[in-house]
Order: sequence, then C-alpha cells, then structure tokens
Amino acid sequence: MASPKALKAAARKEVGKGAARAVRRENNIPAVIYGGGEAPTSISIDFKTANQLIYAGHFLTTVFEIEVDGKKVRALPRDYQLDKVKDTVVHIDFLRLAAGQTVRVFVPVHFVNHEQSPGIKRGGVLNIVRHEVEFVVPGEAIPESITVDLAGLEINDA
Repeated sequence: MASPKALKAAARKEVGKGAARAVRRENNIPAVIYGGGEAPTSISIDFKTANQLIYAGHFLTTVFEIEVDGKKVRALPRDYQLDKVKDTVVHIDFLRLAAGQTVRVFVPVHFVNHEQSPGIKRGGVLNIVRHEVEFVVPGEAIPESITVDLAGLEINDA
C-alpha cells in the first residue's frame, strides 16, 4: 500500500442544496467526511483536483490525508456522484479512518502476460468473471490492485 495522498480542503458552514450549488459556482466540489465516532464535517475541494483524482483511477481505494483548516484527517472515499449530462464530479463522501479500523473495499484485478499464455496463443479465450475483489482490511493495508499472471496457463486452466 502506498502512503496517504495529501488533499487540501476548506470547511463549509452551510449544508444543503442551496449551499452546495453556491460551492459549485465557486468552482469547488462539496464533500463530507463522516464516521470515526465524530460529527460529520462538511468541506469543499477544488474542482480540478477532484476531477483529476477520480479519473486517474484507484480513487475509492486510496487513503487521503485531508487538511481542513490546519487539521489533518485520514479518510477513504466511499462514494462520489457525477453530473448525469456533463460527467463531472458533483459530490464526494469520505469515511474518516480511526487507527486500527477495518474497512470494506473493492480492489481492482489486473491481468498480465497474455502473450506468454500457451492456451491463449492456441485460440483459447480469457474469461474474466470479476474485475474487482472485495476485501475487509485495515485502513493502513489497502492494496492498490491484485495482479494475476497468465504466463504458462493452458486451455481450461483457472
């Protein structure tokens, strides 16, 4: 697992639809950090930064160290909403991570060495049943991905 990524955010005082729209007009994304036995914290994140993080991949399995008004909070993204037409980020939910807390995450599966598989060379087809695997792991040990090596696999191998 990689070290937590740093993310700067600003605290928001108002919540609700009107306040969220006002935040979006300022070219920011409304977000909330909840869990960990504390009250939810409403924040706003820079629009460009949020879009880059989400579309770069591995967003929901990356632990962030969010700096809100000088205070750092370790959090894991739980969900994000996209605009139905523009496909841009509208809102992000973060789960606050307490020390030693376990979380349920879906980790992507990557397949490598297709060209070294005798079964695929002879006309076999790779049937991918799951593109991600569910894990229950400590927040400090979330794997970025699972890599499956296909080298040496014959037809009908699993």
